[in-house]
Amino acid sequence: MLDLLSSPTLSVLLLLALVLCMTVILWMLRRMRLVNNLYKSLRNKSSVALSESNSDLAQQELVLQLHKQLEDAQKISETFKKFVPNQFFEHFAKDGLESIELGKADEDDVAILFCDIRGFTGLSEQMSPQELMNFLNSYFLRMNAPIHDNCGFIDKFIGDAILALFDHPGGSNADKARDALKAASDMRVALTLYNEHRAKCNYPPVNNGIGIHFGPVILGTVGSEDRMDSTVIGDTVNTAFRLESLAPKYHADIVVTAQTLDISGMRDSYPHRVLDWVRVKGKKQAIEVFEILEHLPDEERIRKLSTAKLIEKGLALRIQQRWDESIKCFQQALQIQPEDKLVSHHLEHCYRMRSNQMPADWDGAIKL
Repeated sequence: MLDLLSSPTLSVLLLLALVLCMTVILWMLRRMRLVNNLYKSLRNKSSVALSESNSDLAQQELVLQLHKQLEDAQKISETFKKFVPNQFFEHFAKDGLESIELGKADEDDVAILFCDIRGFTGLSEQMSPQELMNFLNSYFLRMNAPIHDNCGFIDKFIGDAILALFDHPGGSNADKARDALKAASDMRVALTLYNEHRAKCNYPPVNNGIGIHFGPVILGTVGSEDRMDSTVIGDTVNTAFRLESLAPKYHADIVVTAQTLDISGMRDSYPHRVLDWVRVKGKKQAIEVFEILEHLPDEERIRKLSTAKLIEKGLALRIQQRWDESIKCFQQALQIQPEDKLVSHHLEHCYRMRSNQMPADWDGAIKL
């Protein structure tokens, strides 16, 4: 999926998706304005008709026409919300739909969640076009509920990926971060149930990775005067995307930043373990990343937590370039859990770095 995301083909697909969304949005806006004008016209006609005649039949006909147009407007409004999340308008259309214009923007601190199906390319090659669409819609349906149930909303479906925001209207930053963490755990639980259903139908299981970061973003409208779309941009979005790409590298389901954990206030209550100190692509500053374990079965969670302290100590020693001591910590962890792939990963890196001359200004971060 990562190769696909960086390919020219994806750029074309994203452009086509953007054009399609903007076309639909523009059409709906025009329809809603048309209905609004028609409503005003009917209201004016009603006033004239009632002043000229007291006929019950005339009144009933006007009422029925007005009622039908209002029903049509409501249907258009509900359809419109399926293409553009209502939460977006709460940010930059506070004065109504008429206030929406190209370049309208608002800044907010939110939690960004990025979710991607692992091995999607190989999976999709085994399906017909219709089977692929049925699968994606079935999968998205199950991922959508945990997001909305935790005060979040989906900004974009990008191929098999999901970009979601958690802004918790009226809530604190801690609420936003907690919502995203809870949604991620619930999504993994929903995925387990989905795979149980797929197994009954003799379908292969599906796996995904999730990345979460908290920080400032810009929400706004982009495009041209006749074609617009809502979007969210910023370093926070890019970081969440990069975190998701780390999930398979560290054999983790949910990867989050230390900043997200700290803002949530759940560092001491939400099961997790440190993964690494990394510098992701596009960022100069290194970040500490963690694996969330809340959704795992008790046995697996306990198994991973049993090596957490030794992994944390080993990483601290690695940052100080105390290679032998760091390796010793990871070897002890491997004795406790011989099949812990995260421990094996760190051992391999320590052996490699010990044999190489690290730069004098190296801060201990792994560049990914």
